[in-house]
Amino acid sequence: QVQLVESGGGLVQPGEALRLSCEVSGSIYGYVSIGWFRRTPGKEREGIACTNRNDGRTRYSDSAKGRFTISGDNAKKTFTLQMDNLRPEDTGVYYCAAYASTTNELCTLHLWMYDHWGQGTQVAVSS
Repeated sequence: QVQLVESGGGLVQPGEALRLSCEVSGSIYGYVSIGWFRRTPGKEREGIACTNRNDGRTRYSDSAKGRFTISGDNAKKTFTLQMDNLRPEDTGVYYCAAYASTTNELCTLHLWMYDHWGQGTQVAVSS
């Protein structure tokens, strides 16, 4: 059984940074992509970053480019989201998720592609 567990959320001030972690247990076969999503107040869940487990290619949403960095440690089965220069509008629940493809295509930020989800971790950015 595949499980994803997020950690690292918390309360920070604007301009500060947080590092979220996603620990993956169980086996996923195929070309695996790991994504980070968030649900902010009043908005639908949105994809912000993803990475291909096998080759490390990444994709970012416009809101994440230049501030967030996704990376993975396959040996530790841990994927992180480094979030710098946080803003109040980044406040929300952050989720990691995974899916497997039969082709080595670049990961997608479309949430309906993802089969496995964590429970989420809360991020609050406030002065």
